[in-house]
Amino acid sequence: MAQFRLQGSKVLAVDLAGDTVKARNGSMVAYTGQMGFKKLTGGGDGLRGMVTRRLTGERMEVMEVKGQGTCYFADKATEINLVRLNGETLFVESDNLLCTEATLRTGTSFTGLNGMASGNGLFTTKVEGQGWAAVTSNGPAVILRVTQGLPLRVDPGAYIAHTGNLNRALKSGAGWTTLIGEGGGEAMQVEFTGEGLVYVQPSERLTFGGDA
Repeated sequence: MAQFRLQGSKVLAVDLAGDTVKARNGSMVAYTGQMGFKKLTGGGDGLRGMVTRRLTGERMEVMEVKGQGTCYFADKATEINLVRLNGETLFVESDNLLCTEATLRTGTSFTGLNGMASGNGLFTTKVEGQGWAAVTSNGPAVILRVTQGLPLRVDPGAYIAHTGNLNRALKSGAGWTTLIGEGGGEAMQVEFTGEGLVYVQPSERLTFGGDA
């Protein structure tokens, strides 16, 4: 079983003893021991993952790493967050998924207007099973809990990932802009309801409507 650990906050160290992990292509920065690297295609397991990526123009290049030793991964000096899955499903923006254990299944999930608002297309990456996943964020991520009766609204450009039994809906933020006397800005948010955790980064990516 691969061992995931952080080397500081911006480098992921994975100890391998004949194990296999999947990582973002080109994210390896160093390794010790004997490692083999193989580029994969499609960004998701199976035909559906490949087809949906092609239809939406999205590309998620992944490599398979197998060997004996320690492999170090990083992506543009972004912060790295470790997520342990025990049968749950992790939904994560494809740009933020750095590395997963090979035991985890990856695929795609339809997001509809939520994805269009965030500028990331109609599909997001789905990770399922038991094992570790490493997720990047632009700045230290904040993990926010959603409970029944207490919905959470997130700027689409700040959303990274979520786990749990959550529903998503695109909501207008017109009430907010009216209060601060501006016609633009936080025009749309994604509302989460149910039970689960939402990962938010303290920096907003470019969204469908421009800078959020």
